[in-house]
Amino acid sequence: MFGDMMGMMGKLKETQKKVEATKERLNTVFIDEKSSDGLLDVTISANREIKAININGELLKDKDQLEDYLIVTLNKAIKKATEVHETELAAVAKEGMPSIPGMDLFK
Repeated sequence: MFGDMMGMMGKLKETQKKVEATKERLNTVFIDEKSSDGLLDVTISANREIKAININGELLKDKDQLEDYLIVTLNKAIKKATEVHETELAAVAKEGMPSIPGMDLFK
């Protein structure tokens, strides 16, 4: 029993290290999102850090339109980045979870 507990603790520590390594790797995974007409282009990391925003000069003429474009395009990029982030971390966590009867958390 005690040996099993020590094994589980070791596996949990190993999984924690893998989760941290995955978070670091997600800094290098980029999602590009464009507005429907291509006038705005956003690049965001899978850790949801904005890396680049490219704005077509045409949008600079209309502040309200630019703000709307930024909101819509950034929200789409953040949603995609969040999906990648959560999927990657869930895969690592599932792989490293000890098998405890009755605790099927990741089905």
